[in-house]
Amino acid sequence: MPALLAEVTRNGFVESLHHGSVVGLLPSGDVGVSVGAVGDPVLPRSCLKPFQALACLSAGAPLAGPALAIAAGSHTGENRHVELVMQLLGGLPVGLLRCPASWPEDDETRQRLTEPSRVRMNCSGKHAAMLAACVAARWPTQTYLEPAHPLQQLVLRTVEDLSGESVAHVAVDGCGAPVFGLSLHGLARAMQGLVRTPVAGAMRKYPEYVGGTGHVNTVIMQLLPGVVAKGGAEGVLVLATAAGHAVAVKVLDGNPRATTAIGLTALAALGFDVSPAKEHLSVPVLGGGQVVGEVRVVFQ
Repeated sequence: MPALLAEVTRNGFVESLHHGSVVGLLPSGDVGVSVGAVGDPVLPRSCLKPFQALACLSAGAPLAGPALAIAAGSHTGENRHVELVMQLLGGLPVGLLRCPASWPEDDETRQRLTEPSRVRMNCSGKHAAMLAACVAARWPTQTYLEPAHPLQQLVLRTVEDLSGESVAHVAVDGCGAPVFGLSLHGLARAMQGLVRTPVAGAMRKYPEYVGGTGHVNTVIMQLLPGVVAKGGAEGVLVLATAAGHAVAVKVLDGNPRATTAIGLTALAALGFDVSPAKEHLSVPVLGGGQVVGEVRVVFQ
């Protein structure tokens, strides 16, 4: 069954509760943390992006450095991100991107714009990488999001190979790409395999392209060099160290406010030093502009 993972307090009163599951694997592959229903399938959402990037790389997409990091990331739509997405397109029309038009997540950038666009959408790096993979492999570009497309079948095989289990469900992600469901344990196991690939290396070296200015995934990777952090919609988060510790989190109510604190707490329980990011082990709750409580992790 799902377990209580975190609670929200306000002036000593428990105001809200976050239930879900979290699993942590030691570098040996042994389970070091298991709370809740870690064998139940979840939709990884954007936590799938590093594996989609790995499939694009396997298909021959010319991805390296920041370009590989943004293919695996959920960027905040800053100008540097858009410039890199355009480079990835390599002259292909922006209209080939099948992600929806969106405002950038970066507030400063958004204030300068008058309309949303596909290249500003946080998944545009992934979509541009998918198109680059299709061009390299001579696969159709118009249908690259269809589950039966050779690229999406390669993504599926990549996920199954690294997780060691069959995909439990196929759904459509918010950006339009297929998203493959697997157990939380399988997702953590897949992350252990990912840390040995060029994708993880690019994410660690260029965290500003995995998220962006102030993005919590970027901040965690900057505070904990060697750690890969990738969040997904509906309360999913994965963390992995270069040594092979891996954590996967799913909060059932879909709210992400506690996921980083939960993930770091689980990583610490595996014996990894998270003290440089200790300020993210809880989240302040404000009242009248002052701290009056916190979102705190409560699982053992």
